[in-house]
Amino acid sequence: MTENTRARAGRILLLVLRIGLASIFLLAAYAKLRPLVPGPWSVASIKTSLSMFAMQVDSYQLLSASQTAFVAHTLPFFELFLGLWVLSGLWLRWSSIAATLLLSGFYATLIRTYRLGLEINCGCFGPGERLTLGRLGLEGLMLVLALAVLIGAFWIARKKTDASESIGSSPELQQAR
Repeated sequence: MTENTRARAGRILLLVLRIGLASIFLLAAYAKLRPLVPGPWSVASIKTSLSMFAMQVDSYQLLSASQTAFVAHTLPFFELFLGLWVLSGLWLRWSSIAATLLLSGFYATLIRTYRLGLEINCGCFGPGERLTLGRLGLEGLMLVLALAVLIGAFWIARKKTDASESIGSSPELQQAR
């Protein structure tokens, strides 16, 4: 396999991983914001969904009431923004760092909650998701996906830097200077 073929395969793999990671955040945001009863989207239905999500956040027993309200009312919109950002590929290193940090925080919180034996709904993808060992495994896989995108983003950026440096130091360019 040539170097160009390998680089192209790497970019395609990174694109597929990016789409997967972005989909996770977009689905999580959608699940937290969607109306709980079948019906049209409205400000009132979103407020109700966010209130239900606040109860799930509170069940982790980590935050004060005001912190819980803040997290519950901002996290779904941040997940939506982050999903679109990762999907766009703009400043991929930064968006993949943000996604990895966010998923790391989620995962650490889930592990803490599981170890404490709290039987809660995790709230990751909407109401009704029990925090089980299987859920922890799935969240761990999502974190691995985010790490893979992060590594890929830095690898691609390094390859671009290496390529531009090798072009800048070519004998033809040296003679032209």
